[in-house]
Amino acid sequence: MAVKFFGQFLVEQDAVTGESLLHAIELQERTNLKLGEMAVAMGFITQQDIETAHSAQLSKDMKLGDLLVELGFLSPRQLEEVIAHQKATHLYIGEALVKVGALTPEKLDHYLAAFKADQAPYVANHVELPAWLSENATAWEMTVDLTYKMITRVIGIQFRPGKFFETSVLSSNHMIAAMDLSGDLTARYLLSVSAGIQKTIAKAILKEDNVDHEDDEILEDTVMEFVNIVCGNVVAKASQMGVTLDINPPITLHPSSDGLVVPDNYRCVVFPIHVGDDEVMEMALFIK
Repeated sequence: MAVKFFGQFLVEQDAVTGESLLHAIELQERTNLKLGEMAVAMGFITQQDIETAHSAQLSKDMKLGDLLVELGFLSPRQLEEVIAHQKATHLYIGEALVKVGALTPEKLDHYLAAFKADQAPYVANHVELPAWLSENATAWEMTVDLTYKMITRVIGIQFRPGKFFETSVLSSNHMIAAMDLSGDLTARYLLSVSAGIQKTIAKAILKEDNVDHEDDEILEDTVMEFVNIVCGNVVAKASQMGVTLDINPPITLHPSSDGLVVPDNYRCVVFPIHVGDDEVMEMALFIK
């Protein structure tokens, strides 16, 4: 038992075939437009406007639509129209499977209920923290939440946050990028990624469709840059909360296959980030 996506669950239950799932995903991709894409399709903004807003998003904790309004590319009324049209046309994977004839509406309802029950022990619907972090819970919740937001906004991948767990040894991975936080709070922020996730991050940071030609140093730099973006936003948000934080430049860690031992006087909380396809991504905090 582990975190799964609904399509994966259906295939494992022999409810649909892998081929049917692919057809449904293709239909989804043709139907569901991101907010910026929808605004372009409706003739409200240009692709260049989206690129400008995405660049501004790296240093601002704002949804793309709100930022497009702030930058003057969209009016509040136009944003409402885009969001309404997005919601009206959005197609969930289950609905797509019904449309391609792989499921009946009745079976969809049955398997949705089974899926929710199956995943309840593994998926976090909100940021959860261990009880011993209660004193500075708001700041740590914000740190985790901003990580999730930046994965969506900067990297642009779908994921499911798993339930946190504590460990004395952080599992090894293709690479781990880390950044030390000091000031009112002392911690090390870590992002552990597999090779596939590293390339996905590189594509987003470098704005390239293919990064197979890039050397390892460049690929690692893009993960460190992503950590820099996340932690920079954490520092700015913490300041608004009255918490002063300083950050050091990010570093790359390559622990042995035995993993990364948590330093003395620190405790480690891991937040799994499930992206499917056997790729591994974890955000962790070493907290003093």
